[in-house]
Amino acid sequence: VQLQASGGGLVQAGGSLRLSCAASTPRTFNNYAMAWFRQAPGKEREFVAAIDWNGGTTSYADSVKGRFTISRDNAKNTMWMQMNSLKPEDTAVYYCAADRYGVAPTDQAYDYDYWGQGTLVTVSS
Repeated sequence: VQLQASGGGLVQAGGSLRLSCAASTPRTFNNYAMAWFRQAPGKEREFVAAIDWNGGTTSYADSVKGRFTISRDNAKNTMWMQMNSLKPEDTAVYYCAADRYGVAPTDQAYDYDYWGQGTLVTVSS
């Protein structure tokens, strides 16, 4: 599976961005649970949000609940994350990831088998 993340950029605090993750896979996209992680400078990679194979179940880090929304369209092999009310502490490289055995979303990085290259989100104060 190849994952291509995009949509990052520079935004002021309080603004919005929409990240996309396009997947190319020999298997059906809906075989995979998907997630977003992020890594800020000098910090470890952390879980942001995850979604199960059909979008019926989602999971969010406490720090983004109510502000970020994860979604997917299996017909388009694409996952998105709408990020609203952005804060300077949301500044990070955002990575999308796929879990080839996943049905339910998980917040553990080691559960994910495939990773995109990352897209940089910078939120200015």
